[in-house]
Amino acid sequence: MKRTQLFLSFLLLPLDYALIVLAGWSAYHIRYSDHFQSWRPVIFDLPFVPYFQSVIFIALLWLVLFAFAGLYNIHSARKFIKEVFRVILACSTGFMLIVILIFFSRDLFDSRFIILGGWFLAIVYISLGRGLVRFVQRALFRYGLGVNRVILVGNSKTTDNLLSEFSRPGQSGFAVAKRVRDFSLETEKELRAFLAQEQIDEIIQSDPNLSKTDVLRLYDFADEYNLTFKYAADLLGTKVLKTEVMEIAGIPLIEVKKTPLEGWGRIAKRIMDVFGSSVLIFLFSPLLLGIALLIKIDSRGPVFYLDYRSGQAGRRFLFYKFRSMIAHLCDGEGPSATAEGNKILQEMIADRKLNVRSDQPLHKIKDDPRVTRVGRFIRRWSLDELPQLFNVLKGDISLVGPRPHMTMQTAKYEAHHKKVLTIKPGITGLAQISGRSDLSFEDEVKLDIYYIENWSLLLDLSILLRTPLAVIRKRQAL
Repeated sequence: MKRTQLFLSFLLLPLDYALIVLAGWSAYHIRYSDHFQSWRPVIFDLPFVPYFQSVIFIALLWLVLFAFAGLYNIHSARKFIKEVFRVILACSTGFMLIVILIFFSRDLFDSRFIILGGWFLAIVYISLGRGLVRFVQRALFRYGLGVNRVILVGNSKTTDNLLSEFSRPGQSGFAVAKRVRDFSLETEKELRAFLAQEQIDEIIQSDPNLSKTDVLRLYDFADEYNLTFKYAADLLGTKVLKTEVMEIAGIPLIEVKKTPLEGWGRIAKRIMDVFGSSVLIFLFSPLLLGIALLIKIDSRGPVFYLDYRSGQAGRRFLFYKFRSMIAHLCDGEGPSATAEGNKILQEMIADRKLNVRSDQPLHKIKDDPRVTRVGRFIRRWSLDELPQLFNVLKGDISLVGPRPHMTMQTAKYEAHHKKVLTIKPGITGLAQISGRSDLSFEDEVKLDIYYIENWSLLLDLSILLRTPLAVIRKRQAL
């Protein structure tokens, strides 16, 4: 999902709240205006402060009603007139809520005009506000911001209709980067070469005549490359965890959801990451300084180990850890790596007595001689990973997620391993609390895929609370 789409969807919540409050404020001042009083004098006393306090509270209740009305669904492609209808329905339900409040508290409101005026103005303001958001979104589309680049797969009238609709990315939000007529082995090879050169967001299977075998193979292909998969008909009988239906050009498109960690889930997780990492950095700041001092005393070289890791969708980022190895023997692909360190690493990887994962994409070196005294201690207690909190704050990783691996390791992934790249990696995760580095790579992948497919904030909190126990649990430090 594009960041612009997430931002605009998130913006709707505070915008709606502000507009509901504005509607209540406007209705009050219109009723008390000199022009209106010359036509119908005020015969009641309604102080502004308690009235406005009530409006602030009622506006919060209205947001709940808006959510139930589906006004905050992300990925929604409904027409504007349908959205206005939902706004009217939600505001009318909110109006009935106010009527009920008046029934129980007669002195809360004494003006039918203010109530009716607030209801009408809320509909107008919110409809205009959402129209403005759509206008901004369309304007961004014209500059290529938030536009989803797609590959169309199919040779049918449906495909032609979508191709025509997507030819206007400034309106639809989609741009066709490539169109193929089938998904043969030759086409798959062609698309792999294409994806090596181009950044694509989605694959849309739009041919109802495509065989079920090819559709499932296409789904696996999209999964391997971390692309959103949509299809134009009920053709997918298996591998569907969650679906969402949207209509474009009169054609129902069904999106297969890779994870519940989309839309508001992604926003909530990011808020938790920013808040959690900020608090933990503050709490652990004395410990961070103490470890940095011990590293400098114990061995020459920099305090931090900087390397590249594969993040969400395989994007590379600079990864922070405390240095736990002799500085000139560090391995990896980042600024801290040395040729000598990588040479020694390759020799140890080839040694089956040292590398206990010699038959897997990842290596695990037993009793690595390059580790310093302080390094062995901070690895044992996972203190070397504390600088990753800054990666979380930057948005490279999350507090909870699959373990971030080196790019040279993810290059060895088989197709089903790449599922773990669907979301951001994390400092801790389901695999880490279930066995840490003592798990086999395949078991680690299975646990990470389970987490991806069953994500929830409650699961994240559970993993975070169980992490200290996993650290204390005895295991072999790498």
